[in-house]
Amino acid sequence: MKILAILYKGGNAATSEPRLLGTVENQLGIRKWLESQGHEYIVSESKEGPDSDFQKHIVDAEILITTPFHPGYLTGDLIAKAKNLKLCVTAGVGSDHIDLNSAVKHGIQVLEVSGSNVVSVAEHVMMSILLLVRNFVPAHEMIERGDWMVSDIARNAFDLEGKVVGTIGAGRIGYRVLQRLVPFDCKELLYYDYAPLPEAAAKAVNARRVEDLKDFVSQCDIVTVNCPLHEGTLGLVNAELLKHFKKGAWLVNTARGAICDKDAVAAALASGHLNGYAGDVWNVQPAPKDHVLRTAKNTLGGGNGMVPHYSGTTLDAQARYASGTKSIIENYLSGKAQEPQNIIVGVGKYESKAYGQR
Repeated sequence: MKILAILYKGGNAATSEPRLLGTVENQLGIRKWLESQGHEYIVSESKEGPDSDFQKHIVDAEILITTPFHPGYLTGDLIAKAKNLKLCVTAGVGSDHIDLNSAVKHGIQVLEVSGSNVVSVAEHVMMSILLLVRNFVPAHEMIERGDWMVSDIARNAFDLEGKVVGTIGAGRIGYRVLQRLVPFDCKELLYYDYAPLPEAAAKAVNARRVEDLKDFVSQCDIVTVNCPLHEGTLGLVNAELLKHFKKGAWLVNTARGAICDKDAVAAALASGHLNGYAGDVWNVQPAPKDHVLRTAKNTLGGGNGMVPHYSGTTLDAQARYASGTKSIIENYLSGKAQEPQNIIVGVGKYESKAYGQR
């Protein structure tokens, strides 16, 4: 069968570092295994437009492998043309780049390597919170410029201790963020989720659920977004919701860029309503060079902790999601049952509530 993988180009880094498995050059480490069984394995970064490798090969591929870090956007129109497509595998976590409703309609299974990068992302969230609260980026930029004015940095540097921190989403990543916040002696840990945490889990991190989103954000000094992107979360953090944030709050988004309205976030930073925004996810990836969140700043010229989408693609995470991708394909080829936690869409139906209550 034909197996198509859309991955990101690693360049010289991937050539010199074979553990960059999620790249075009290193191909998830599964080429020899697939070809030894007689399968055709097409790997490319080309994903935009009708002449792209993605659109040329999707028409007769049986398995599609994509990644959240360089997403091949599988729309309903492309699914309609993909007559042989039976399985979509996300090498990582997050399958919002696939039209899941169309996958259900056409009987295409969608799986991801659940849990493969939850620790990686949770650690990135913690780093992002700290670099915003401690005003790290302007401090480092000052050193690079050759300047030294402690007061210019300290006037907007704070402690994490004593702050109210809340997560939108308390699933595998959001809960791990709460766990990692416990030693910082925050004033309170909050969460907003469609389902309450099990009592023992909530007690273990001493987290309180707030059921109204506006009420939730109004109580937080720091808000971190850790929920999937679907119809119910698209544009969730918009200009209207931002009005209910505390003045001077910090916002971290390592979930999906389109959950936060980029222009509303930039405006809130410029006005001083938000003190900072950090994350690694963008509404379009790769982000255009003129994307507003590349250069958005707060009123003091700082508050921007944006980076490329890499929180979930550390070398450790790549080893896990490459192995998980192979396992999913191996199960499919042998007719073995898939691990339930990896299944987003089964044959003709949703198997996960993570992408909305359906």
